[in-house]
Amino acid sequence: MAQAALPKMPRRPLGQTGLEVSVLGFGASPLGGAIDEGEGVAAVKEAFDLGINFFDTSPFYGDTKSETVLGRGLAQLPRDQIVVATKVGRYGSDTFDFSAQRVAASVRESLARLQLGYVDLIQCHDIEFTHLDQIVSETLPALQRLREEGLVRHIGITGLPLKIFQFFGGRAPPGAVDTALSYCHYTLNDRSLAALLPYLQEKQVGIINASVLSMGLLTHQGPPSWHPAPQPLQQAAAAAAVAAAAHGVSLPKLALMECVKEPAIASHLVGFCTRHQVRDNVEAVLQGLGLLASPLRQQEAAALADVRRILEPVQGLTWPSGLPDNN
Repeated sequence: MAQAALPKMPRRPLGQTGLEVSVLGFGASPLGGAIDEGEGVAAVKEAFDLGINFFDTSPFYGDTKSETVLGRGLAQLPRDQIVVATKVGRYGSDTFDFSAQRVAASVRESLARLQLGYVDLIQCHDIEFTHLDQIVSETLPALQRLREEGLVRHIGITGLPLKIFQFFGGRAPPGAVDTALSYCHYTLNDRSLAALLPYLQEKQVGIINASVLSMGLLTHQGPPSWHPAPQPLQQAAAAAAVAAAAHGVSLPKLALMECVKEPAIASHLVGFCTRHQVRDNVEAVLQGLGLLASPLRQQEAAALADVRRILEPVQGLTWPSGLPDNN
């Protein structure tokens, strides 16, 4: 039986780039894992068909595999109707190179894997792991030259500590940074990005939120063993999952439904590698925005109240990332 058509996925302006991106973005990190590549390619097409037009990847994901698989998926789609983002600077768990020569080569390598003539957004990946002065004096000018060549359209920065985004607001020339991708700071357990939204808007920076599940904390199976969250936060997240399940409700769905309500955030990235994941998350976003009725609306409201109460004592609790000076 054919599935019912869903309401249109809303789009929001990405800062001052002139781009409009779907509220739900396709995070392509899982495409770099041990997956059914054909299903991954099909998931890209499914996402586009359901209104997702923003696709984000990095050469770091799966040691370039994510870009290659995503590129196969993007080849099915009309180039003028999609917004594609990738990254430079991070190439392994402990491998970083933000030099002008390396990022210029990296962009060209990514374009080949993505089967594209240009990317809409190139982002400096996890910049807290280097000295931020290098990003200002060397990396951003190198990317600006690639923009002048037409290989990239817009330039962004990504990282965990919120401090890094304020650094660039005061140091980078106006227009040098178009977007900021923050992760794990606009979730049910951590809303600290909210305080920075007015500042980023004033700087005309487009805001992207990633890891709405706090890198697996807000799931029923729990986070991976390497997760850096402090123990009190991990314990509270586990209790929140139990509380949601007691209401017959998905904690990841609750997290996503709540995040997307913030209009100042252009897009929320969720990782996908199957069509089923795409459709489930599209439905969750539409329900969170009130565009689609949830059959579990009352249970979800009750579960959300319990989850918020459990997470309140650890709200905003985070962990360091990168160089000490950048935290």
